[in-house]
Amino acid sequence: MKLILASNSPRRRELLAGLGYPFEVRVLPGIDESYPAELREGEIPLYISRAKASAYLPSLQSDELLITADTIVWLDGMVLEKPRDEEEACQMLRLLSGKTHQVFTGVSLTTTAKQVSFSCRSDVSFCELEEAEIRHYVCEYQPLDKAGAYGVQEWIGYIGVEQIEGSFFNVVGLPVQRLYQALKQNFHLS
Repeated sequence: MKLILASNSPRRRELLAGLGYPFEVRVLPGIDESYPAELREGEIPLYISRAKASAYLPSLQSDELLITADTIVWLDGMVLEKPRDEEEACQMLRLLSGKTHQVFTGVSLTTTAKQVSFSCRSDVSFCELEEAEIRHYVCEYQPLDKAGAYGVQEWIGYIGVEQIEGSFFNVVGLPVQRLYQALKQNFHLS
């Protein structure tokens, strides 16, 4: 099977490359990433990963295996998506400061014959962040392309994350251990 990663994310590309599989990146513009309002927690990225796969399915060849994923940050019953601007990024980091939140990634593995999907959860605890730290991070690292306005593998993760329960790589954007197991068990890739 030829692996196709349907993602613009450089982090997902790097993580998938770490598994050692050859793969191609394929990106379709304008995929609708909205979801029903009643969905909660891991249901949201799972729904979006399946919707992304549906958009690619008409062009998928019988020897191709498509990987789609979506990651959200969940705090106190609400989703923190990608911030629209620097001020919203700062607001999100203030909300995360001193609290534990959840990161959910939904992954779908799709061929023309079948689809296997799963969701992964990690709990991330931040220490209290100072306003100067928040502003420095947002100004220097421009986390506008990241759910929850942060990258755990960046400076803010070094100084702010006290604890992670679950997969670190899930927090980065792709739970590669679970992905590897799903590829091995369902598609006989090893």
